Amino acid sequence: MASDLLGLTRLLQLASPTLPVGAYSYSQGLEYAIEDRIVTDAVTAERWIRDVLEFSVGSFELPLLSRMLDSLADGDDAAFLKWNALFRAGRETAELRAETLQMGHALTTLLRDLAICNLEKLAALQSKGALTLPAAYAIAADAMKIEHESTLTGYVWSWLENQVMAALKAVPLGQSAGQRMLMGIGAGLPATVQRAIRLDDDELTNFAPGLAIASSRHETQYSRLFRS
Repeated sequence: MASDLLGLTRLLQLASPTLPVGAYSYSQGLEYAIEDRIVTDAVTAERWIRDVLEFSVGSFELPLLSRMLDSLADGDDAAFLKWNALFRAGRETAELRAETLQMGHALTTLLRDLAICNLEKLAALQSKGALTLPAAYAIAADAMKIEHESTLTGYVWSWLENQVMAALKAVPLGQSAGQRMLMGIGAGLPATVQRAIRLDDDELTNFAPGLAIASSRHETQYSRLFRS
């Protein structure tokens, strides 16, 4: 029981918006969708976030995080690096790629500062290629001994919370609207996690052209609050 509670405590720490990785400074294309009037209110913001969750995060990012966790549990560094490289290659724009690498670097720096993982192994993995955010998150969860499904749930919840906060700032929306979105979309996260775990390799997909276009156009957007 005590170990379960410790795992929960570590998960809350890892998924917290206070984690110093800079997640609050990214919108992942949402800011341009607002600029282009695709997102104008709570209804359209929720639709955008749900679509990104279904066609990108839940069908590609989360399944790859699941595979990285499995690879670490099995001691299979080659598989871990393969899935990390696939996610890195799947970032369609300069902003999305920079975002995951910058946040991954920030999290691995934190892991070294806290000395909560095998630092030699961390350095060896980094020497084989830049670690993305899900890769660094998997290393952290593995070192903290957080249960697999809980790790995935915490990761996708953290992503959702950050997207809703970006909508609150940029649309803008009221706090109650944000909480309604969190409750509505959050209710489907357990199913999203289960789907991510069950997806076969040939079912992985990151086909979200609207997200890629929004991210590309955000790179030259004149007035911006966010870095992506």
